[in-house]
Amino acid sequence: MSKTSATPVWPVVMAGGSGTRLWPLSRSGFPKQFLVLGGGTQSLFQQAIGRLMALGGDGVAVAAPVVVGNEEHRFMVLDQLRDMHVEPGAVMLEPVGRNTAPAVTLAALQALDGGADPVLVVTPADQTVTDEPAFTAALRRAVAAAADGAIVILGIQPDRPETGYGYIRADGAKVAQFVEKPDLATAQKYVASGGYYWNAGMFVLKASAWLAALERFRPDIAAACRTAFTARRNDGVFVRPDKAAFAAVPSESVDYAVMEKCPGVLDIRMEPLAAGWNDLGAWEAVWQVAPKDGAGNAQVGDAIVQDCRNTLVQATSRLVSVIGMDDVIVVETPDAVLVTRRERSQDVKNVVNQLGREQRGEHALHRKVHRPWGWYDSIDQGPRDQVKRIMVKPGASLSLQMHHHRAEHWIVVTGTAEVTVGDKVILLAENQSTYIPLGEKHRLRNPGKVPLELIEVQSGSYLGEDDIVRFEDTYGRAN
Repeated sequence: MSKTSATPVWPVVMAGGSGTRLWPLSRSGFPKQFLVLGGGTQSLFQQAIGRLMALGGDGVAVAAPVVVGNEEHRFMVLDQLRDMHVEPGAVMLEPVGRNTAPAVTLAALQALDGGADPVLVVTPADQTVTDEPAFTAALRRAVAAAADGAIVILGIQPDRPETGYGYIRADGAKVAQFVEKPDLATAQKYVASGGYYWNAGMFVLKASAWLAALERFRPDIAAACRTAFTARRNDGVFVRPDKAAFAAVPSESVDYAVMEKCPGVLDIRMEPLAAGWNDLGAWEAVWQVAPKDGAGNAQVGDAIVQDCRNTLVQATSRLVSVIGMDDVIVVETPDAVLVTRRERSQDVKNVVNQLGREQRGEHALHRKVHRPWGWYDSIDQGPRDQVKRIMVKPGASLSLQMHHHRAEHWIVVTGTAEVTVGDKVILLAENQSTYIPLGEKHRLRNPGKVPLELIEVQSGSYLGEDDIVRFEDTYGRAN
C-alpha cells in the first residue's frame, strides 16, 4: 500500500436476508439485521456500517457505504443510516433474491462504473463483534493485502466445535481449502488441529479482482449481472437493476461461485479474526452474547425470572414471568410468543415455514408495521372493525387513495394533520377528528415538525391492506 496516498475502500453491506431463525422478533417484513439485539442501542445493520466506517485513517480512505438489499426494505435502510448521520453511496435494490454472488457483483459494477477500482470490504449486515479494535486491525491488514491484488477472506478463530458453519483450512496466510459444515466429530478434529477457521462470509478484494475471478469461474453470472446492471434505473441513491434481466441471473453464493475454486489457482489469503464474532443465527446465539446474571440468565424488556438457569427471556410489549425453567428461550411480541429449549432454537425455521404454508400474517409482518412515511400498529380487530394507531413522520404523507370496502374515522392524538377528503383540505389539531366515507379519495399528511399520531377506526365488510387504490404516491407505489 502506498505511503503517500490512501487506499480507496468501499464498504459493501449485504442486507437482504430474512432471519427466519429469530422469529417472532425477526420477520421477512422486518428482518433481524434491522433489529436491536443483545441489549444494545443500534441494530445489527447499523453496527455493521459503523464497524466498516471505522476503517478510515492509517492510509485507508473510506467512501460512503454501498448497501445491497431489496425493494421492501429500502426505506428501513435509509432511516437507519440517517439515524447514524450517514448518507449511502448507493443502495442496490435486487428485484428478486439471487444469493450473494450476484449481490457482490452489483456492488463491484457500481464501483467500477465511477472509473475507480476501490477495495471492496464486504460483510453481511447481521453479525456482531465484541472487540471492535481487533476487528478494525484485522480488516486494515486485509485491505493492505487486497490493495496489492490478493483476495482476502476473514477466518474466525473457533472457540468450540461448531456444526453450523463452513470452515476454512489455512496453510499459514494462504487458504488451502474450503470445507462444508461438518458433523460434530469432524468439527472436534478441526478445532483440535488448529488449522481450521470458521467462514464468516466476510472478504476483501478489489472490484476488478472480483469481476475477473467471477468471469473466470462463472462467466454466466458475470454476463447476466452486466446485462441487468447496464439496463438499471437510478432513483436518487437507489439503483435498480433491470428486473427481467436480473431474474435470469443464476442464483449462487460467493463461496460456491468463486471462493471455493480459488485455492491453488488465484492468490487467496486468510486473515485470522479473534474479535468476539457471532452471526446471531438463532436464539441460542443471542443468549450467548447477551449480558447474564450469576445463573446464566439473560433478560431483555419487562421480565421476571425466578429459579431459572441459562435461560433467555425477551419481552417487547408486556410483563413476562418465567419460573423454574432451565436452558429455555422465551420471546414475546404483541402477536406471537415463542417457547423452545435452547438446543432446539434452530428449529424455529420450521414454525416459520408452517406459517408461510398457512398464509398467516405472522409469517411476514409484526402487529406494528413500518412504512416509508412512519408506521401503523393494529391495536384491535373484529369481524367488521379494526383499530390502528398511526404515526406519520414530519413532512411525510400517505398516498392519495381510496377503499372499496371500508370507511375510516381519524382522531388526532398529537401533532397536526392535513387531511384531504375529496376536494376539501382541512387541518386537524389534537383531539379533533374527521370521517372518511367508503369510496372517497383521501390523503393524510403531517405538515408539522413533530411526529403526528392518530387513532384510526375502520369499519366495513373487508379490512385487508390490499383494499387500497393509490392514485398518487411519494414513494412510487401508485397503482
